[in-house]
Parts: sequence; C-alpha cells; structure tokens
Amino acid sequence: MRLFKNAHYDFMGARKWAFLGSSLLIILGLISLVVRGPKFGVDFAGGTIIQVKFLKGTVDLAKIRKSLGELNLGEITIQQIGAKTDNEVLISMQKTTSSLEGLSEDIKKALAKSFPQQEFEIRRVEMVGPKVGADLRTKGLWAMILALGGILIYAWWRFDFAFAVGGIAALAHDVLITIGAISLTNREFSLTVLAALLTIIGYSINDTIVIYDRVRENLRLKRGGNTLSEILNTSVNECLARTLLTALTTFFVAISLFLFGGQVINDFAFCMVIGVITGCYSTIFIASPIALWVHEKEKARAQAATASASSRMATHGAKTTTSKIAAMDKAQKSAKKG
Repeated sequence: MRLFKNAHYDFMGARKWAFLGSSLLIILGLISLVVRGPKFGVDFAGGTIIQVKFLKGTVDLAKIRKSLGELNLGEITIQQIGAKTDNEVLISMQKTTSSLEGLSEDIKKALAKSFPQQEFEIRRVEMVGPKVGADLRTKGLWAMILALGGILIYAWWRFDFAFAVGGIAALAHDVLITIGAISLTNREFSLTVLAALLTIIGYSINDTIVIYDRVRENLRLKRGGNTLSEILNTSVNECLARTLLTALTTFFVAISLFLFGGQVINDFAFCMVIGVITGCYSTIFIASPIALWVHEKEKARAQAATASASSRMATHGAKTTTSKIAAMDKAQKSAKKG
C-alpha cells in the first residue's frame, strides 16, 4: 500500500501563508530570547552542578536552599528533576573550586545537618571554569556556522545557487524555531543542546536533498509541468509519503526519549522533537518555495540585464547610423564644391 498515491497538493500556492506562520514563530522566539536573555548552562557559563537524590522522604527545595546558603556558594539555582517521586534535585552555582571532593563533602554535611532523618546520595559533581565555558560557546557557534557553510557549498555545487539558498534557509528556519522553543520553555543552552542543533541540521538537509534530486530529474526529463513552480510542486508531492514516514518514525523515537529517557538527555530529546517537526515542515514549505523565489529573482535580473544590453546596442546602432548619414552628406557636399 502506498500513501498519498497520485497526490497533487498545491504547496507552492500556500507558500505565502507558510512564510507568514514561520515568521511569526521565529519572531516570537527571538523576542523571548531578547527579553529573557540566553540561559547558558554550566557548560557555557562556567560553574558547578551537583545532582542529589533523596532516598527517603520528600524534597523541600526551600530547606535545601537555606542549608546551602550557609556555605557562601554565591548564586544558587535549585530545581527538581524527573518525576516528583524521584526525589532528585539539581543544584547549579557559579562558584568553581579546585577541589570537587571538598565541595561535595561540604554540601553533604550541610544537607545531613538539615535533613537528619533522610538518606540521600550525591550522584555527580561537575565543574567548568568560566574561560572554558566561553571557549566552548565560541567553538559551538563556529561549529554551526561551518556546518551551514559546508552544506551551502555542497548544495551549490550539486544543484544550483537558488537550491542552495533554499536549503540553507530551511536549516536556519529549523534552528531558529528550536532555539526559540528552548528560550520559551526556559531551558538551558548546553553542549547537549548544541549537539541536538547540529543533529537537526544534518537530519533536515537529508529530506531536502532527496526532493532536490527529484526536481533535477524532473527538470531533465521535462516531467511534472512547464514551469519551475509546477515541477517543484510535483516533486514535493512525489516525495511526500517518504518525507512524512521518515519524519514520523524519527518523531516516535524522539518523543519516546523525551518521555522516558530521563533527565540527562531530556533537553536533547526535546530539541529533536521540535527539530523533526520543523524539519518536515521546512522541507515541504520553506526549502522549495525559497529556491523558487531566488530563481525568479535571478531570472528577472537576467531579463533586466538583457533588456538593458539590447537598449544600449540599439542606441549605439542608432548613433552609428546617424554618423554614417552625416558623413555621406558631408562627402556629397564636398563633391559638389569640387
């Protein structure tokens, strides 16, 4: 059984509405990012994180904060992770120390003093210096820029400049919406999130390249319509079943990781859920329409240049003809005088 057999949806005709919806989502995310500011995790901002699990009883975040306040650790963020029944908390602080074991012991003593009747264990202690965090931020940004640049060059070499711009626009669309979703849900930007964004870039371009291959084949065989818009529409419809099935299978894995994968990979899974949805959407509604728009602009520019050149040639020809006539008149007048 084949899904969407003989599908003929007018995706190119709906491109203006798609652009409008995408623009609104991106603007909403950027406003959130500007107003709230990027919330960098310990990986990028530097600091120390400590994960504590209480084996008995319930977690009282206010009491934990009060007990750790006596250690003069600076600004502390305490949040419960996982389900409430897990009784697990993540303590983040800007302070760094050369002795993680000493810090761990100090925290253990402070918690034991405040929770004498409860058993707990410190599951992990991680520390990143501020210079290392800044370096990771810079390298992460360069990793994304180089990834997008490499894909742009590849798509330009394999297809055409218009298709390369369309592919990059779709990737930028996916990344911006995912970043906006991270900001709106008040999640941290960490190395895990960076890995997810790079994964989304690689995943999203795959379906776009498949559709571009079909477009190139239809252009070569002159199949699917007389204009580029019709051929793009036909190609997207021909690949629609594959695009949706690939996205659905990936989505089911990502949503399973998000719901049942635990706190460690929760941010990664969240980004992948958003990225798979936007990747499927941008493959259909962003990449090909942007390629069509760029192609039309290039065609209009080429026609304008041709018209200008023809006008210049006509003007030059008229001037030449006028000069020849003037020369002939002058020669005739000289002959009469002679």
